[in-house]
Amino acid sequence: MAVAENRSVLNLGIKAKGLGKRFNREWIFRNLDYTFEPSKIYAVTGPNGSGKSTLLQVLWGQLPQSTGELAYTHSAGEIPLDEIFKHLAIATPYLDLIEEFTLSEHLLFHFKLKRSRNGMNEEEMLEQLRLSDARDKHIANFSSGMKQRVKLGLAFFTEANLIFLDEPTTNLDNDTTAWYHHQLKNMPSHCTIFIASNQPGEYPDHAQVINVMDLK
Repeated sequence: MAVAENRSVLNLGIKAKGLGKRFNREWIFRNLDYTFEPSKIYAVTGPNGSGKSTLLQVLWGQLPQSTGELAYTHSAGEIPLDEIFKHLAIATPYLDLIEEFTLSEHLLFHFKLKRSRNGMNEEEMLEQLRLSDARDKHIANFSSGMKQRVKLGLAFFTEANLIFLDEPTTNLDNDTTAWYHHQLKNMPSHCTIFIASNQPGEYPDHAQVINVMDLK
């Protein structure tokens, strides 16, 4: 059964069977047989360059797998790959913001394409971001830490069931790292969250750990 409708509360999981990705002759990972269960947090770990980001990109459908099968499942059936984008929120250091926009314009643009979580409005988002005074400042003039906070905010404030966070505390100071952990802790329980990291402090102790080095 295929479901194309975007529903606000949907316990989504991902099933990988024999999943593998290679570039030319080099395997980034292979033979991944795993059921990522709904409503859990998964930490994808490994040293720099080990393939954490590649695995996340395959799981969210940006990169095609080289081998194996991938299915997005919930209690009523499956969601086809070409519809899964409706259920995703992503924050990565390499995800570009539109620097010609002011912060207010960027929030308006993003949430014309995606629904906000719990109907949050712009004022509430700015307050949560602690960037109310920067609403009319162009993104190009933001510090790297401010940009990362905006990327995380867009992921946290989007009505999505699968959340992908790649090295989430990149460029964050101690205060903003604490902000990140507060936002993560308060995510709705139905969300399935993936965190790619080589720092244990970026994911909670109860996260299910997948080490990419075990998939070589």
